Amino acid sequence: MLTRLFAGADPFLLSHDGKFYLYCTNEGRADDGFYVYESKDLSHWEEKGLCLDKKDAVGNSWFWAPEVYRYKGKFYMLYSCEVHLEIAVSDSPLGPFRKLIDHPLRPKEAIDGHLLFDADGNIYLYFVDLEDGNRIFVGKMSEDLKKIETEYKTPLIFAEKPWETVDGRVTEGPFVLCHKGLYYLFYSANNTQCKDYAIGYAVSKSPLGPFVKYEENPILHDPLDLHGTGHHSFMPTRDENRFVCVFHCHNENPEKFNPRQVCLCMSEFEESAGKDDRFVMFFDEPVRPDLC
Repeated sequence: MLTRLFAGADPFLLSHDGKFYLYCTNEGRADDGFYVYESKDLSHWEEKGLCLDKKDAVGNSWFWAPEVYRYKGKFYMLYSCEVHLEIAVSDSPLGPFRKLIDHPLRPKEAIDGHLLFDADGNIYLYFVDLEDGNRIFVGKMSEDLKKIETEYKTPLIFAEKPWETVDGRVTEGPFVLCHKGLYYLFYSANNTQCKDYAIGYAVSKSPLGPFVKYEENPILHDPLDLHGTGHHSFMPTRDENRFVCVFHCHNENPEKFNPRQVCLCMSEFEESAGKDDRFVMFFDEPVRPDLC
């Protein structure tokens, strides 16, 4: 079942050693750094304090959209600060995370970084460039995660469909799942303050694209009368076809969108006769820790 947790936006969920860790843009505290939340059951959460203090980061304000990956025995946090991509490292999912390098990953402005550790051995960075509307691009990362070795110039996703252009020309929050040899690139569209902020996806045979948008997008839009649903991430379960989806929605007060709220639901790939498997969200099953 869909569960609303607490105030936050752009959430990311990590499972490690029998516990769950949630990172997000901390509404009202986005100039502090990042706080981390810990749970044993995905229902009851405890704030464990700052996992990235801005004194240990590059930049001083607008800490947005953290993602954390376990890689080579350490934990790496990719995030946005002052509208630039930054990376930090820690020995624990609770932190403290400290800057890996003394400068942004990309000189130009960018937000919403996402890493794909692909089966081909490469590490791909998906991100949002802010020129000419918010558009999603991809680059190839160095093995030590300290630099973008190659940045591809062709946008993968940009706002063009009617559902994507209700408010502004925004596509953001990229997240990639690999399934049956295909790459599913999920993204959010519209201004995050718009009640029609929603999630769709596109499919490619290559991590570099081209990506073809799913014809029945959006796949998450106003579920159970929640508005502004988007900027999500997926946490795997023991079933390779199923995932816990974490996303944010608008405040319950219809007169304002902040503070946004973190929500959980289940999601999965479903077989589709004669077509690529389709991806669906559903809200009639509890989000259970024993599935993960």
